[in-house]
Amino acid sequence: MSESATKFWCSLRTLLVLGRVSNLPTVWSNCLAGWWLGGGGPWLGLAHLCLGASCLYVAGMFLNDACDAAFDRQHRSERPIPSGAMTQSAVWKWGASLMATGALLLGPHSQQTSVLTLLLVLSILLYDFVHKMVAFSPILMALCRFFLLLVAASFGQLGVGGLAIWSALVLASYIVGLSYIARRESTAGLIQWWPMIPLAAPVVLALIVNGGEHQTNGRLLSLLLVAWVAKSIHPLWTSDRPAVGRVVASLLAGICLVDLLAVADAPRSIAAMFVGFLGLSMLLQRHVPAT
Repeated sequence: MSESATKFWCSLRTLLVLGRVSNLPTVWSNCLAGWWLGGGGPWLGLAHLCLGASCLYVAGMFLNDACDAAFDRQHRSERPIPSGAMTQSAVWKWGASLMATGALLLGPHSQQTSVLTLLLVLSILLYDFVHKMVAFSPILMALCRFFLLLVAASFGQLGVGGLAIWSALVLASYIVGLSYIARRESTAGLIQWWPMIPLAAPVVLALIVNGGEHQTNGRLLSLLLVAWVAKSIHPLWTSDRPAVGRVVASLLAGICLVDLLAVADAPRSIAAMFVGFLGLSMLLQRHVPAT
């Protein structure tokens, strides 16, 4: 491989690592779930939604690294900025450009979408700028996914309804538990048991809302999510030095199962898409770190 080609691939990998693109399938999963809960609609609209949401997610990840540069120099020297792979100023520019692009792609869809997109952007920025300073940063992270799912629902033909709001709330609860565990990846401290409680919130909602002909689907998908979470967190208590990053990466991929559980009544073709997103996320994690 020529020197120019090597530089190109190194630069591309730096961008992929900064954007944590292995998590993008979970963003598309949120979009699909919210869009379906909002009544669905043209597939082109879903593609438009996924593109805008992807820009906002990657922008948030770029700005996250820009804000965390000083912390990463001490605790995560392998990240692109402290390793010298990209300058902090360049990361700021990439992040700001992608944030503006994502907002412009999503906001004009409708008045409801505009308001929710603004709230999503503000949540992302708030998290990026203060998450290292406050103990409740997992809640800020959860707000980002909460508003993302509602933005997605606003793209549906029916818009944001009650079930979409409840589904966004339990998704946010799952993210709170996941994010608390993630805080122990770069800092010392014991992993406590209480984050397992918010991780179970999607199952509780599914057992409540899936009655009648959808009850079996709800229960089976609930068991699937419980099994995935149990497999993911098992190393936390069975290893003296658990690889917290791997646990968090597995839980992040599990967001696709949370979304599938939220639409337990969806046809098999839609369900297959969530499974596909899960597999794609796990595949991408082999090449690009999820955290």
